Amino acid sequence: MEIVKSLFYFILAGIFEIGGGYLVWLWLREGKGILYGIAGAVILILYGVVPALQPGSASFGRVYATYGGIFIVLSILWGWQVDKVLPDKIDLIGGAIALVGVGIIMYYPRA
Repeated sequence: MEIVKSLFYFILAGIFEIGGGYLVWLWLREGKGILYGIAGAVILILYGVVPALQPGSASFGRVYATYGGIFIVLSILWGWQVDKVLPDKIDLIGGAIALVGVGIIMYYPRA
């Protein structure tokens, strides 16, 4: 159950970071209103909080290294679903490698 909870926090953090960054992108690059930028900034603050909810035994470096792999996969999915950029075989291979790294870094049993 602890791994499920941990994965939930990683996915939530990823959605906040990518979603918040996307709103700032829309504001600055696409000419959307300032409220997009403000909403994006608030969501990015939430992104900064969520990783701290990981289990107490996890160190900052390990959590953020693992999050990097999750972020890679979520970014590919975001591009596919939001920007309508279909991931190719190389994207999928890279994402799979990142997930293997996530499993090793965060969840491999240690002595």
